[in-house]
Amino acid sequence: MAKEMNLRALLFRFFATVTVALTAPAGMAAAPAAGAPLKIGIIGTGQIGGTLAKLWVAAGHEVLISSRHPEELRSLAQTLGPKARVGTPREAALFGDVVLESVPYSALPQIGKDLKAELAGKIVLDTANPYPGRDGDMAIEARRVGTGVASPRYLPGVRLVRAFNAINFDDLSSEAHRSGQPIAIPLAGDDAEALAVAQRLVRDAGFEPVVVGSLSRAREFDVGTPVYTVLMTAPQLRKALGLK
Repeated sequence: MAKEMNLRALLFRFFATVTVALTAPAGMAAAPAAGAPLKIGIIGTGQIGGTLAKLWVAAGHEVLISSRHPEELRSLAQTLGPKARVGTPREAALFGDVVLESVPYSALPQIGKDLKAELAGKIVLDTANPYPGRDGDMAIEARRVGTGVASPRYLPGVRLVRAFNAINFDDLSSEAHRSGQPIAIPLAGDDAEALAVAQRLVRDAGFEPVVVGSLSRAREFDVGTPVYTVLMTAPQLRKALGLK
């Protein structure tokens, strides 16, 4: 009797899995299992990307760090241990259940073009900020319309969340898992599941997520806003942005 019940349970799980796979929207990557360690591909492992790689490995996730010069990241990967590896941006895009993009804003169009197939349907955390002096006219336009509107134009087909763009890298390192109330990280996105994953990764990095709203509201914590790079707790940030 027990064997028959176990067999029925296994068959139920199998058919449930098949049903989910067949009914998932076309082009959408499978959602990471709740609570399970994630595979995170990092495109642009500079100050922000490198710091988050350390924090996420410490939280039990696997990372693939990448840059235009991956050989320069080998020492960092060795420091991070067996849960970290080095690769190209394409390998990071393929590897990740979630992809963190942390590059100069002017690099987004090329990333979107080169990695369109690899990133399609994936949750992408976008940290890039537009600076006209570095990124040119595209940065002026991005600031005009807001990054939550501009970034999806360059990264079509991804499940984009604006995240970790409004904190300095040194604060990202020093304030992670601090005692007392954690520092807040504002988020904006149009995909509820992507936002849920982003919130988890913010907490795993040692901060408190604050969902500001849809991507169009990302402009409320863009460069030059009153809350940009200002360290606040979640209640303070919500008050500053007029959130409930």
